[in-house]
Amino acid sequence: MTVLPYLVAAWLFLIGCYGLATSRDLIHAVGCLAVCQSSTYVLLLAVGYRDGGTAPVFSDIAPGSRPVVDPVVQAMVLTDVVIGATVTALLLALVVQIAKRHGTVDPDELSELRG
Repeated sequence: MTVLPYLVAAWLFLIGCYGLATSRDLIHAVGCLAVCQSSTYVLLLAVGYRDGGTAPVFSDIAPGSRPVVDPVVQAMVLTDVVIGATVTALLLALVVQIAKRHGTVDPDELSELRG
């Protein structure tokens, strides 16, 4: 078992968080959030990976005769991709509306949004 996928997931998450913290543009912030989301794909796939595993189709072999990858983790990754795309699309739509209403996407210039 290798730690490389876990390190890649942590690196992607940290790069996305750094981008969120230093972003001076809402579109850039949405992109950085998508990078953070992609770290969860790598993490979930690393958890479900089995060395030498095959697809979990048991039509021609007996269950338990050889290792298979976990299909639940694969389904969770697909669900995560759909949710990530939906959240990104919603946030980009909100950024477009903010740009139309306020004329800027710089968070520091949006004084009406402060409490």
